[in-house]
Amino acid sequence: MGRRGRLPMPPNLRLLKGNPGGPGRARPQIEATIPDEIPEPPAWLSAGAIAEWRAVAGELHKCGLLSSLDVGPLSAWCDASARWKAASAALQALPEAERLVVDGKPQPLLRIVRSAADQMARLGQSFGLAGPGSRQRLAGAVQKAPSRFAGLLAGDNEPA
Repeated sequence: MGRRGRLPMPPNLRLLKGNPGGPGRARPQIEATIPDEIPEPPAWLSAGAIAEWRAVAGELHKCGLLSSLDVGPLSAWCDASARWKAASAALQALPEAERLVVDGKPQPLLRIVRSAADQMARLGQSFGLAGPGSRQRLAGAVQKAPSRFAGLLAGDNEPA
């Protein structure tokens, strides 16, 4: 069953846009602490899922989107991504005549590919991994690293 309505706005973006419902309607902002180091992937992940973790975790951490609370959802995304890649590769390795139908029945690998892709899209929304639209939604929530020259504008003599 699909989600209806708008996706909730990230708290930082909501803060930037203001609260049109008045001060009484704003929810308290809950933020997880971003660790100094990139969290390690869980040991139970497959080799393919760990490779996905290593490919995306650094960028997510740099954007302030990977806390210790996010390890579970990112692990699930990495697992789905590894499954999607493995099933897609297995599907491509088959003769073309067997890629859609086997013995008159739908190819089981197609269901695995579709299911994993759906999971990736659903889980990736929160991290901006579901495409440019999901990153656009997070644009106001991502905190960029301050420029080395940020202090110059404030009247400091040395760069920050």
